Amino acid sequence: MRNVTSADVARDSGVSRTTVSYVLNDTPGAAISEETRARVRASAERLGYTPSAAARALRTGRSDLVLYVLPDWPLGPAVDTLLDHLAGELADRGLTLLVHHVRGGRPLSELWRAVAPRAVVGFTAFTQKDRDAMRRAGIQVLGTLRDDEPGAAGAFSASQSNIGRLQVRHLHREGHRVIGYAAATDPRVREFVELRLEGARAECAEAGLPAPVVRPIDLTLESAVGAIRDWRRHTPDVTAVAAYNDDVAIAVLAGLRGEGLSAPADLAVIGVDDVPAAQFTVPPLTTVSQSLDLQARHLAAVVVAGLDGATAPPPPMGDMLDVVVRDSA
Repeated sequence: MRNVTSADVARDSGVSRTTVSYVLNDTPGAAISEETRARVRASAERLGYTPSAAARALRTGRSDLVLYVLPDWPLGPAVDTLLDHLAGELADRGLTLLVHHVRGGRPLSELWRAVAPRAVVGFTAFTQKDRDAMRRAGIQVLGTLRDDEPGAAGAFSASQSNIGRLQVRHLHREGHRVIGYAAATDPRVREFVELRLEGARAECAEAGLPAPVVRPIDLTLESAVGAIRDWRRHTPDVTAVAAYNDDVAIAVLAGLRGEGLSAPADLAVIGVDDVPAAQFTVPPLTTVSQSLDLQARHLAAVVVAGLDGATAPPPPMGDMLDVVVRDSA
C-alpha cells in the first residue's frame, strides 16, 4: 500500500497542495477560511496522511529526533535501562530518542535520510563516508562508543576492563585466591567478554593470584552444570566465579542448585549490571552496577551541548562502577 501524500489530501478536500501545506503546517498569515481548514484537516485524518520527518525538518529548520545507532547487541535489561533513562532525559529537553538496532546490511544512510535526525550518536563506529555525509546534511555526529573525540560516548562509558578488575578485587577482599571466570558464548558480545576478562586477568596478576580459570557458559542449565563440574573436578581450588554479566551469573546460581550446592558456601558468584532480577535470586546476587542513570544523564547533556555548539560537559567525577554487595559473594 502506497503512502498517502499531500496531493491526495488536496484532491480529497478540493484545494491546492499549497493550501494543504499552509493548513497542516499552521503557516502564519495565510488567508484561509475556517471552513476550508476544517475540510483539509478532516481529509488528512480520514486518509491517514502524515508529513514526512524529512519534510518537517526542512520546513522548520529543526528536527527533534536524536538517532542512536546500536550494533547487533542482545537487548538485555542493561541496554533497555540505559535507553529508557536516556529517552526520559532527552524528552525533558524537548527531544525524541529514535533507536536503530543494526541488523542486516541496510545502509545507515537510508535511515538518516528518511528520518532527518537532528543528531546521531553511535554505540558502534561509523565509517568516515557516513560521518562526512551526515555532517554535510547538517546532522550533528556526536561520537561513538569507540571514539576518542571530545564528548564522544567512549569518554564517559564505563571501562569494560575495570569491570573485570572490580569483580576480582571484591572476591579477593573476601578471601578468595583462585577465581573462575564464566564467559558468555554469544558472539555478539565477544569484544566485551574479552575486555572484561582482560581486566580480571590484570587484577589477578597485580594481586599475585593465578589467572582466572575460564569456562564458557551459555544460558542453559546443562551448560552451567557442566562448567561447575569442570571447575570442581579439574581446578578444585576455585572458590569464586566472576561472571560476564548477571544473566550468566544467574545461570551459575541455577547450576549450583542443580548440583546440590550453594553460593557462597561452595562457590561465591558475582555478576555485572545489577538487573532488577538480581535482588530476587537465591541467594540475592552480588553484582557490579554501571550507574546507567548517571550515564544516561551525561549522554543527554553531551547531545544537547553538541546541538547548541557548546563544549561538552566533563564526565561525571569518580568511577561510575560500584559493587552492590548481596549474599552470593
